[in-house]
Amino acid sequence: MSRYETIELEDYTYSGEGGQGVAYTHKREKRLAKLFNAGFDAEIAIKEFHAAQAAYEAGVPTPRPYRLITDGERVGTEYELVEGKRSYCRIISQEPERLEEISLRFARDCKALHAMPADVSRVPSMKARMQEFYAREGVVPAVLKDFALPLLEEIPDTPTFLHGDMQIGNIITDGKRDLWIDIGQFAYGAPEWDLSLCWRISQIPDPERTERLFHLTPAQMQQHWRIFAGAYHGVPPEELDAVIKGYLPYMVIKSAFMYYITFHQPMSDDTARRLIGVR
Repeated sequence: MSRYETIELEDYTYSGEGGQGVAYTHKREKRLAKLFNAGFDAEIAIKEFHAAQAAYEAGVPTPRPYRLITDGERVGTEYELVEGKRSYCRIISQEPERLEEISLRFARDCKALHAMPADVSRVPSMKARMQEFYAREGVVPAVLKDFALPLLEEIPDTPTFLHGDMQIGNIITDGKRDLWIDIGQFAYGAPEWDLSLCWRISQIPDPERTERLFHLTPAQMQQHWRIFAGAYHGVPPEELDAVIKGYLPYMVIKSAFMYYITFHQPMSDDTARRLIGVR
């Protein structure tokens, strides 16, 4: 914990929350504190902060990361506060007639990020991150480990930037700048690591969950996906099923990782078997 600077939450106001933590805005300074949920691994948070620093310094459009912080129980990072910002999903929620425009803009931003050559000495390989995770004991059901490890060997280690948690809620604009946020999983590798997550999120059927996390309906999320994926890949709607097939190995492998860091326990054998069945 010694690398973290302790903050007083009375200096901040609640700003919002996501799947892994809560955000607070400083009352006097232009800073945003993001604290992971209690129990989040402090060393993982440190690695993610360093990845965010590397992204910022490489010229990726993202708010400046300032420091590692703790409120005594939770850990996280303090970032530059972007005033007057809205996420892309918030824009669609408030102005649904702009769904196509924003989805196309998101495709442009994703392609631009994936075209940036990565300094592999400063950011981690997503493939290596997954291999390290799957090598640990007690974090992945055996049935999924046996299935995923051979797939991991075949996946390319493309030296281009990845967001790591790419979805329409993780990019904001203040009208002048479009900025990637929640960039703690920043890495390099095949774009399918990012694209598979975009697809999976678009398939969430629970209206309450999509409203809470993205301020959108499941139908809007699916419409956004079709427009985004068609523009990103340059294919008509009838060819998107073939595109999705290429995502599935990445989606299956990373799902166990995302589940573990969110809930701090391995997914069940039944969930793992369902994932394998999807592929």
